[in-house]
Amino acid sequence: MVDYTYTLLIPLIPLAFFLFIGLTGHKMKPIVSGLIGTAGLSIAAILSYLTAIRYFWTDHLAETGYKSLKAVEITWLHLTDKLTINLGVLLDPISVMMLVVITTVSLMVHIYSIGYMKGERGYHRFFAFLSLFSFSMLGLVLATNIFQMYIFWELVGVSSFLLIGFYYEKPSAVAASKKAFIVTRFADLGFLIGILMLSFITGTFDFQTLTSPTGPAITQVGGAAFMGMSVLTWSMIFIFMGGAGKSAMFPLHIWLPDAMEGPTPVSALIHAATMVVAGVYLVARLFPVYSLAAPDALNVVAWVGGFSSLFAAIIACTQTDIKRVLAYSTMSQIGYMMLALGVSGYGGHEGLGFMASNFHLFTHAMFKALLFLGAGAVIHAVHSNDMNDMGGLRKYLPITHITFLIACITIAGIPPFAGFFSKDEIMVAAWHHNKILFGIEFLVAGLTAFYMFRLYYNIFWGKATHYHHTPHEAPYVMTIPLMVLAFGAMFSGFLPFHALVTSDGLPFEAHIDWSVAIPSVLIGVIGIVIATLMYRKTTDLPAKIANAFGSSYKWAYHKFYMDEVYLFVTRKIIFAHISAPVAWFDRHIVDGFMNLIARTVENTSMSIKGMQSGRIQQYGYVFVTGAIALVLIFVYLW
Repeated sequence: MVDYTYTLLIPLIPLAFFLFIGLTGHKMKPIVSGLIGTAGLSIAAILSYLTAIRYFWTDHLAETGYKSLKAVEITWLHLTDKLTINLGVLLDPISVMMLVVITTVSLMVHIYSIGYMKGERGYHRFFAFLSLFSFSMLGLVLATNIFQMYIFWELVGVSSFLLIGFYYEKPSAVAASKKAFIVTRFADLGFLIGILMLSFITGTFDFQTLTSPTGPAITQVGGAAFMGMSVLTWSMIFIFMGGAGKSAMFPLHIWLPDAMEGPTPVSALIHAATMVVAGVYLVARLFPVYSLAAPDALNVVAWVGGFSSLFAAIIACTQTDIKRVLAYSTMSQIGYMMLALGVSGYGGHEGLGFMASNFHLFTHAMFKALLFLGAGAVIHAVHSNDMNDMGGLRKYLPITHITFLIACITIAGIPPFAGFFSKDEIMVAAWHHNKILFGIEFLVAGLTAFYMFRLYYNIFWGKATHYHHTPHEAPYVMTIPLMVLAFGAMFSGFLPFHALVTSDGLPFEAHIDWSVAIPSVLIGVIGIVIATLMYRKTTDLPAKIANAFGSSYKWAYHKFYMDEVYLFVTRKIIFAHISAPVAWFDRHIVDGFMNLIARTVENTSMSIKGMQSGRIQQYGYVFVTGAIALVLIFVYLW
């Protein structure tokens, strides 16, 4: 057996650098802490690439299938004779793929941040937090059991809280970090409930046992227990609740746009390949259980993903903050991935949706990180997030312009770029399993092309904006990551995912279904053409169309007032009718009872304190009187 014990170093290296930078970073020059953090991620990335090459192409034969193996495992807790909690490293196709995705994007973000964060207070603190986040995500994807995953799941939440709230002196950043933390905590409560239910049913936390087609989760499925669904199905729905929170699925999405308050490299790290895809990875990790034992839960995954995708795409068409457009785009693309998992079967070509979801996760990481880092370069040049303050930047930012255009073409699903291949496979899977969901995603494909090229034209074309300072291209330390990610966005679609990452580990034949691909490309082209006509040059057409939609446009612009709904529910219902009565009961009944006891004791002590006079004669008198009384009582009772 091949020795993969070195893979333990992949998460431990970022952890070590987090501790080193966090403890000593204030004693060194800021640039040094950035270089040290980047060096640490470089080592982790090299080890990840080595692992992927060995696992996929050197030590395993695709014809026999890729097996999951535990590179490292130690027993942590003995709960019962049969139930233990271990810590270790699990390698299989999806975890190895995620190693490459996380380390690649994180490394590009580290390099980019050296230039972007120059001159910022807390420079070393930022790189320490980046290393902590990378450690948390790597630990999450390498977990051998669901309890270990939950530990790192919460660490991801903590580290994202620190990164989103990096500008802690800004009230909006503090509010955004708290919002992200609280919303995801509610979702994680559902995740924890699901874990406890699943472990109670199956008697194990281990992923290999849980996902085995012959394991207890699949072979020992109970009958209907509540509302026509088994306990196992409900446990998988609760687990998906945790994934929906992390991946910003409706209605747990409200934290995602506000998370843009963090530095732009953080947005790229969180929203491209790491935190938001954790939910997709969770469902993919437990996919055999969803598919074979809990199909009703998988159906929930499909419809939540489909609705979230359309909901976010509509909102993205109306936003003017470039980072918020990309945030809703992320929500929409994650919905694509969830839908693909939801319409997938298990094994062979039936597992096309599973493969397509992971394929799109990989390509999305490349082009979405590129879009966010490109947006950062634009913000760095014009010092504004609002596309109304931009225009004509292509002549000032040539590298950013070309790489951003590549990312827009990729996300629009135009061949031969990567987004075309992964999105086409999702469309095919949806077409064969659910025509309604296919129709939704077909519409979303057109909307995606429209709002991305609306963003592109408003930034780089459109009106000739007068800038206070002449914009200039970002330094090479920021543009090199853009070029690397642009290369990935262009060519990652040619990776043979159908032979590498499948639902059962066995390769299958996959080809482009042109009956689906051609219409999906055409709808994308139509979206691009409409955006070109509306935004390439300054016209009053966008305003006329917005006015034509009337209140519908207003609702979309205000994000369908979801934040206001949450505020109403929390303030007017939860705080006013639940929290307030509980607080009154606590203040007047619980505290009142305790205060009554205290006052009674105090008054009693005041009444009898005179008995402590200090006079020996009085004490003797009381003692003799008491003794005589006790003797008389004893004689009488006897």
